[in-house]
Amino acid sequence: MLFFTNPYVALALAIVFEVTGTAFLQNSEQFTRLLPTVLVVGFYGLSFFCLTLALKSIPLGIAYAMWAGLGIVLVALIGFVLFGQKLDLAGIGGIGLIVAGVVVLNTLSKSATH
Repeated sequence: MLFFTNPYVALALAIVFEVTGTAFLQNSEQFTRLLPTVLVVGFYGLSFFCLTLALKSIPLGIAYAMWAGLGIVLVALIGFVLFGQKLDLAGIGGIGLIVAGVVVLNTLSKSATH
């Protein structure tokens, strides 16, 4: 399978699974609804599994910054689109800074391995 050999595909899957689990966290209603709770745990488990695969080649600090940063951005978008949550200008600016940080890590930093 491709995600077992390409660390960036594994990292992308880790991010998608983490974001999906977080979206179900909203629906779990503090773990009082069984199916969304099971989905949260399952998607988080898949996320951490894929993250460990990515860590075989990507340094921990870089992988975690990308995983957390892009996760924040995607969760904010899901909150806006699916749950009607709003962001003010400062929130949008902060998310823009997170995106800028991930771009800098991947394009200018010699810490990331490509």
